Amino acid sequence: MRILIVDDEAPARQRLQQLLEDLGGHEIVGEAANGQDALKLSSQLDPDVILLDIRMPGMDGMECARHISARENPPAVVFTTAYDQYAIEAFEARAVGYLLKPVRKERLENALSQARRLTSAEADSLHSRGGSRPRQYISVGNRDELQLFPVAEVMYFQADQKYVSMIHQDGTKLLGDSLKALEDEFSEDFVRIHRAILVSLAHLEALEKDEEGHFQVRIRGKSDFLPVSRRMVPELRKRMRHN
Repeated sequence: MRILIVDDEAPARQRLQQLLEDLGGHEIVGEAANGQDALKLSSQLDPDVILLDIRMPGMDGMECARHISARENPPAVVFTTAYDQYAIEAFEARAVGYLLKPVRKERLENALSQARRLTSAEADSLHSRGGSRPRQYISVGNRDELQLFPVAEVMYFQADQKYVSMIHQDGTKLLGDSLKALEDEFSEDFVRIHRAILVSLAHLEALEKDEEGHFQVRIRGKSDFLPVSRRMVPELRKRMRHN
């Protein structure tokens, strides 16, 4: 199988390399030291399996796995970690294996055998995406060019027929997510102000009325205003008070 190794510690990557060489029958297609690089390489190299550390700087392994599992025909993910407390969350992220460090050859072999047997349809039936943490980054693009945008820099999401626009500090990007799915995932940090608009509480500057008495919000760093549905004003005021 084609395998991508992801770990921020070089000795850990080297150990996995040695174990895979000892097992034989596998091709190491690449290495990465963090979640961002892992996402890019997994798109470019098309591995069958990703051996993925959890605690890494920047994007951690859990979030990386959630991005990967959302793709069409994703590679299998086997977590390799020194911590046992992430096991439940790992399987919510659709991992097919969870190996504690130091990784033993027999357990690695078993996990890779499991990854080989497990089809994506079986993985879907075994693991639910519910209950996972919200993403810290939103990925945009395709296998040739993947861009990552911190959720903290997103000002608002706006739906327009089939698409949702993500307005962030450097511009606008189109997403494949529905506004409802984004609202469910980011409900702690974003609030619905209109049937088509979901706004970051951190970027809200003020709620006010225009000359005709219609409610609107001002976004920090933006000169334009966003309309607010009257029925959503009470919840918006409540969220702004507690933010």
